Amino acid sequence: MITGVTGVMGAGVGATAYALTVEEKVLLDASVVTRCRRRVHLESDRTMRDVPKAPPDPGIEQRISDAADHRRFVADRLGRLLGGAWTQIPTDLDRARREELTLAAMRAGVRYVSAAQLPADPAGGRRGSVDLLVRGQDGYVPVLVVRHKITDPGFGARISPLSSPDPAAARTDDRLKVRSHSRDQLRLAHALRLLRSTGLGSAGSLGGVIGVDAEFVLWHDLATPNWPGGRTALSEYDARFADRLAVATAAATGADALAEPSRITECKGCPWWPTCERQLRENRDVSLVVRGEDAVSLRRIGVSTVDDLARMSPREAEELPLTVTRVNDVVLLARAWLRELPLVRRVRELSVPRADVEVDVDMESYADSGAYMWGCLLSGADVGHEPGYRAFVTWDPLPSDDEARSFAEFWSWFTSVRRAAAERGLTFRAYCYNELAENRWMLASAERFAGKPGVPAVAEVRAFINSGEWVDLFASVRDQFLCPNGKGLKVIAPCAGFAWRDAEASGENSMRWYRDAVGLDGDPPVPSQRDRILTYNEDDVRATWTIRRWMTSPAALDVPFAEDL
Repeated sequence: MITGVTGVMGAGVGATAYALTVEEKVLLDASVVTRCRRRVHLESDRTMRDVPKAPPDPGIEQRISDAADHRRFVADRLGRLLGGAWTQIPTDLDRARREELTLAAMRAGVRYVSAAQLPADPAGGRRGSVDLLVRGQDGYVPVLVVRHKITDPGFGARISPLSSPDPAAARTDDRLKVRSHSRDQLRLAHALRLLRSTGLGSAGSLGGVIGVDAEFVLWHDLATPNWPGGRTALSEYDARFADRLAVATAAATGADALAEPSRITECKGCPWWPTCERQLRENRDVSLVVRGEDAVSLRRIGVSTVDDLARMSPREAEELPLTVTRVNDVVLLARAWLRELPLVRRVRELSVPRADVEVDVDMESYADSGAYMWGCLLSGADVGHEPGYRAFVTWDPLPSDDEARSFAEFWSWFTSVRRAAAERGLTFRAYCYNELAENRWMLASAERFAGKPGVPAVAEVRAFINSGEWVDLFASVRDQFLCPNGKGLKVIAPCAGFAWRDAEASGENSMRWYRDAVGLDGDPPVPSQRDRILTYNEDDVRATWTIRRWMTSPAALDVPFAEDL
């Protein structure tokens, strides 16, 4: 029970012990089990309510908005398909009223309940909503609506059609396999626990997900031991939730904190980062250099500050309990951080594969909807094509068949440049920065638009990706530099002397610009935002061009060498 839990503030805080009132009971939603423990603490600590926070991350806000739009789209579709067996809980009411309506619908035995606000469970410390409730043979099961892909080509996925989103209608598909999304399963586990607290939930362990394609429900058995160590999604959820509830309760009651700041990937878009960053820098915390579980491991053996790490010898570093393959790097990173060096050379002589004819490539996509632009910068020897920047783009809102046309034009031009170089006896290479995105969309586009004019076969694309003509400049940077502040293009290119023309240039912001550029929100398209995206994309390919030239010039040798630190 949460009611009446008491705690004592940590030494030096100066607060007194107090008990939680009925109104102050700790109630957590599903997000906490995939959220930083320190954030859970800060959000539950009443003394932190008025502390200034970072402005909302525009990229995260946009993804939240897109997900809400997708849920509304799916709800409308379900309403048409399911008719009188379906009811929707109004989303513009307060939480208490929505809980009442949801419980009334469940007690009435409504077959499908959309936008359900499940009654809070004070005893378990839970609250939450679920996109769809489906009444099965022994009670309700939860279904989520998400804006990402939930399956891949393969075999074994259990699915049922949207016209019958019921586990009883599920069949094993011989074309699809489950795409791993641990967060989906943990959210479903939260919903299952909440449903059981109402006495109206199924006794089973099934939960469903409707993905971005909104074609079917994928069913997960949350009691399957398919997590590391033979754990199940339910057991993983229970352990994580119990931990987060303890963290939140300690914060809410003024007890000693159970979670301290530590830098992780999530910090980038967290509203509490200014608070945590200030404390981490004051403490010179080791997570400023080594993140995640490695930072936790270092603190356990007494290496808690960047200074502690920087003092270690190579022999001592080899004994550190870290997951990184180059253990000595963390010591050098610590020394570079102390000297405020943005880059350190791993090697005395830098190298990047070069060619007579070079093309820098940068793709722009919108979430999982598609790739709408392929930007290219041609440089080097004359091959009969105009040098400089060009973009192959569709401004039809994604998803759109016009994406096939722009991809085909890109590939046709790209192939013609490669062919012209070969015919002249010249070497050719193309460059990107972190090939994962470009590779993904080249292969996906070839697969999705197979048979359309100019679209290459998947095998042709794969052969190019695996050839020596395709160079990932990110890998060259990663292998030859230590980067205390990160290895992203926006971090490395300024070290080479490059600057973006747009002060707000970023991948996240380009998502917002794209929405305006194509009128994705129902407003007229904004031509100036199209120009802005084109400028941004051109600068991205000029950035990789600049890095490559810089790395193969004497100027790069001004970067300190690791052994000299």
